[in-house]
Amino acid sequence: MSSSVIEVTTPQPTPLGSHPVVEVLRKLFRIPPAVFGVVVITLTVFAALSAPWIVPIDPEEMDFDNLLSGISAEHWLGSDQMGRDTLARLIKGAQVALMVSLGAVGLGVLIGVPLGLVSVYFRGFVDDAIMRLMDSLAVFPSLLIAVGLAAAIGGSLTTVIVAIGLANVPWMARVIRSQGLMIRELDYVAAAEAGGMSHPRIIIKHILPNSVAPVIVQSTLSMGYAVLTEAALGFIGVGIQPPTPTWGNMLQQAFPMLDQQPLLSVVPGLAIFVLVLAFNFVGDAVRDVLDPRLKGVIH
Repeated sequence: MSSSVIEVTTPQPTPLGSHPVVEVLRKLFRIPPAVFGVVVITLTVFAALSAPWIVPIDPEEMDFDNLLSGISAEHWLGSDQMGRDTLARLIKGAQVALMVSLGAVGLGVLIGVPLGLVSVYFRGFVDDAIMRLMDSLAVFPSLLIAVGLAAAIGGSLTTVIVAIGLANVPWMARVIRSQGLMIRELDYVAAAEAGGMSHPRIIIKHILPNSVAPVIVQSTLSMGYAVLTEAALGFIGVGIQPPTPTWGNMLQQAFPMLDQQPLLSVVPGLAIFVLVLAFNFVGDAVRDVLDPRLKGVIH
């Protein structure tokens, strides 16, 4: 009498080196502009988190013995017309820029992604209603929304985040809808529907995970846009109000002093340019890694 032995194998965990996230990061760090972007963003985050140790000076502390000073031992990047340390204000502005970019993009994803998923899944009247709402919202630029919100509730960090976040909602909804249109027609979605799986579960389990890559790319690019928009709002005086220093209101206050002390305008202007460029470099690189078909395409 012969006996058969059934061999039971347990699934082995995926080695760390072959994990999809690790593979994406490995490809990302092979792109020089992406490395530059990651370094700049990392340094900005580090400076924002370590502000009390890097510059133990209150950004609003006035040094009347060093008004409009250039680079010195007391003020590494000079001081403004009220004797306030430019480096301390620059780092405080970096904290604001990062909070606005993360908050605005997070709000855009939180509202836009579910709307886009519901639109692409149910289609028909639901799709038309949601997309027309998105079209109407996209007509109003974030600057105009911020001006209206500032008039209603006053210029503040919350106002700026909500204004830029609402401007991001239509783009997030459109991006995930465009990707979801293809996913929606695949066989495994039809099989899940035939098997009686609920609509929310199909959306969360099948459509969302396979549509999230373009959202990641759009979110990275939108962070640079949020930094630029926040600076523009501060420059025209409808953003976060003084005494909180932001890169935008630093530029606004430095503009009349351009002839006397150009460093006051160069420092925040260069910070805005470099950080926005870093986010764009990382966003472009992530797009190339996640969807190589779009490599080299200029939008």
